[in-house]
Amino acid sequence: MKILLATDGSEYSEGAAKFLTRFNFSPKDEIIVLHVVAEIPYDDDYHAQIKHVIRRVAPKILNASANILKPVKAKVSILEEDGYPDTTIIDVAVSFDADLIVMGARGIKGIKSFLIGSVTRSVAINSPKPVLVTKPLPVESPGKMNVLFATDGSSSSYATARILTSMPFPDNTELTIMNVAWSAVSDIPERFAIEIDEKIKEGVAKARAIEFEKSEKIIEQTKQHLRKSFAKINGITKGGDPSVEILNEAEILKADIIAAGSRGLKGIKGMLGSVSRRILGYSKCPVLIGK
Repeated sequence: MKILLATDGSEYSEGAAKFLTRFNFSPKDEIIVLHVVAEIPYDDDYHAQIKHVIRRVAPKILNASANILKPVKAKVSILEEDGYPDTTIIDVAVSFDADLIVMGARGIKGIKSFLIGSVTRSVAINSPKPVLVTKPLPVESPGKMNVLFATDGSSSSYATARILTSMPFPDNTELTIMNVAWSAVSDIPERFAIEIDEKIKEGVAKARAIEFEKSEKIIEQTKQHLRKSFAKINGITKGGDPSVEILNEAEILKADIIAAGSRGLKGIKGMLGSVSRRILGYSKCPVLIGK
């Protein structure tokens, strides 16, 4: 597996490097540590001096992350590039044919939230390669990993399953496959539901039964695909708002990673669906976006 780890020298980037040490990489795997020296759109002596300082610091930034990765068995190399960070990260990932881009969720200064910074968000939205965005963990994580895979059975979800099978998770990793069954009446507030007549209620009940049956089939098909890669797999079906249910379940499971497809769980067109955007923005744990 070939991984591109993008670092800016922040504690979030070094946290991403530390998160990678939890995987069972082999000498056949490769991790490229990339630091992008951002373009400065000014051509004067003052900014030239700043650029000179940045270039002196860049090797230290790269070596800091490379040193964190010393315990892994993968081949680790460093790379410095000039350009706009988001587009350069994507370009390098494509040119090196990386299997996965890994980034730390460097948030917005002074704002205590789980909102991610503009570069990370841009890469997650626009990258044609899968992206793993790590989050600061409040406590030291144990050796075992819990993965929550939210799937709707789409091609986007299949792509996410494929990247999950290629990642060298620890042997005792536990995978929970989750499908959220969406209902046409889910947007009706509960206090107004009494206005639905009995005939419609019967139709809703039948529709829900069909939705949950489809959900179970999606989970079972996904289990079959992932069974060779994970020793312990659980399945769970929920009804309601996908992003809310997924984030709640991640809290309950104390998930180490939420994996989801780039189009969200409702087949929304676009490079990153609304469900995936909300999960990426508000999850307390790392998020893997399949492409």
